[in-house]
Amino acid sequence: MTTLETQMGQPQKISVAAAATAKIQSSTSSFKRWGRKHPFVRYGLPMISLTVFGALGLGHLLQGSKDIAKVKDDQEWEIIETRKALSRTGPIDAYQPKRISLEEELKALQQKVDINNYEYKRIPKPNEGKSN
Repeated sequence: MTTLETQMGQPQKISVAAAATAKIQSSTSSFKRWGRKHPFVRYGLPMISLTVFGALGLGHLLQGSKDIAKVKDDQEWEIIETRKALSRTGPIDAYQPKRISLEEELKALQQKVDINNYEYKRIPKPNEGKSN
């Protein structure tokens, strides 16, 4: 038990918990008073710091995803380059595209398809479906 003097100057016995509570209440009231005196510190500073730290955090997260994408691109590029290298080291003249002309293609197509011999086939309407 500690003693606390009242306004009349008479000592009064109170518990330690009550003294701590009184001290906390006085500090919170002084904090409220301080916040009213300096509104920038109470409202502006937290808002600005939240904005700045949020931007830094998002930048850090985005940089991580960019790094992962870069690694994947590098791996794909290496695969493409090794395929090119393998094809370069293959036998000389391994691939020679056949030289073709449009006239030759037309003759080959005319031999496959006979436009004078055909038969009519009925195309079913969408409403008929497969029920018939």
